[in-house]
Amino acid sequence: MGYEHMENERTAYVENKIEGRNAVLEAFRSGKTIDKLFVLDGCQDGPIKSITREARKGDTIIHYVTKERLDQISETGGKHQGVIAISAAYDYAQVEDILRNAQEKGEAPFIIILDGIEDPHNLGAIIRTANQAGAHGIIIPKRRAVGLTPTVARTSAGAINYTPVAKVTNLTQTIKELKDKGMWFICADMDGTPMYDLNLTGSIGLVIGNEGDGVSKLVKENCDMIAKIPMKGDIDSLNASVATGVLAYEIVRQRMGKK
Repeated sequence: MGYEHMENERTAYVENKIEGRNAVLEAFRSGKTIDKLFVLDGCQDGPIKSITREARKGDTIIHYVTKERLDQISETGGKHQGVIAISAAYDYAQVEDILRNAQEKGEAPFIIILDGIEDPHNLGAIIRTANQAGAHGIIIPKRRAVGLTPTVARTSAGAINYTPVAKVTNLTQTIKELKDKGMWFICADMDGTPMYDLNLTGSIGLVIGNEGDGVSKLVKENCDMIAKIPMKGDIDSLNASVATGVLAYEIVRQRMGKK
């Protein structure tokens, strides 16, 4: 079954602050997708250890914070018992789901990898563009990046239901593993080769960097090509979602055979 028909199998959640030890522990044990866990710094009793153990099983980011910070996050008037979990708006896919999506469509994989996108509006817009450009999925890092929040879902204009988003611990390792499967990777950078001079056909991953710092050094070193978007204006960069659109549609143009 293609991923475009799998939206009914994905569980949509409204982002939720889950407070209290029993509630948080049950949320993990029920399989709910938890993006972040806030724990009172220094609290290491039995229930808290059980919660953090469950969190690590699901690769949840754990933040140890002060009571004042927990009280600020709390929506129960501070009755959080030293722990607050933040659930995702949507479940994440696996990288294998993205590859399967391409296989079932009979197409060479086209994946967009986002290296530290922090603005939820950018991520939502990129998901929308990815869907329209025929990308088979998006990969984001676990840390230092926005997750699938309600703002992302709204900005995607529904595309989040059709375009799988996978979250991984290490982007560089994921790129290496996908290279072993025959993929090539191109990243966006002003010091690269003009995108029109590159062969962007075949099994390809497009890497877009952080809004301020661009693609990180290690990720860039593991890309096969560096593409520059020609600029004619007075500033030297584009918004991350716009840059994604420009490069994604150059990939579309070349995949259609119109070089």
